Amino acid sequence: MADRQDVSHIVPLDSQPDDAIERLLDAAFGTDRHGRTAYRIREGMPWLPALSFAVVDGDGTLIGSLQSWPVALTQADGRQLPLIMVGPVAVAPAHQQDGHGRAMMDAVIAAARALHTEPLMMIGDPEYYGRFWGFSDEGTGDWDAPGPFEKRRLLALSVDGRPVGGVGMLAPRIAVAA
Repeated sequence: MADRQDVSHIVPLDSQPDDAIERLLDAAFGTDRHGRTAYRIREGMPWLPALSFAVVDGDGTLIGSLQSWPVALTQADGRQLPLIMVGPVAVAPAHQQDGHGRAMMDAVIAAARALHTEPLMMIGDPEYYGRFWGFSDEGTGDWDAPGPFEKRRLLALSVDGRPVGGVGMLAPRIAVAA
C-alpha cells in the first residue's frame, strides 16, 4: 500500500460548521479568548464570508480558520472610516508550522485586492505580517482600541495603494440606512 500524502485545501469558512470553528479557536487561543481587545473591536459584527477562509485536511476535518470582520476607525465627530479586521488566524496545534496560516493570509490578501476592499487591519506581529504581506504600523499611530494593546502591533495594509491613516477609536462598523 502506498503511503498516503497529507493534503489540505483552502475552502470558504462558511462551508464549516460553527461549532467546529469555535472548537478550533478554543484549541488555538484558549477558552478565555473572548476578553481580548480584538473581540471588543469587532463585537456584534458578523464575519465577512468573502474574506474568511478555512483549511481542511484530506478527510475534510477543519484544521485552520481565518475570519475577517467589518470594523471602523470612529473619529471624534462620529464619522467612521471603514476597515476590515483580519483575524484570528487559527491553526490546530498539531498542524501549526505547516504553512496553513500563511496560505490563508495569502488567500485573504488576494481576495481583498480582487474585491478592492477597504484597508485591512489587525493586531499582530509586525515582523511577521510586515515581512510577508506588507502590514505596518505606518498610519496607525493615532488609532486607539477599546482595551489593552501594544501600539506597534496595531497594523494596517492598503489593498489599493491609498494611504491608511486617521485619528480615532477602533470599533464595530455602524451600518447606516438611507
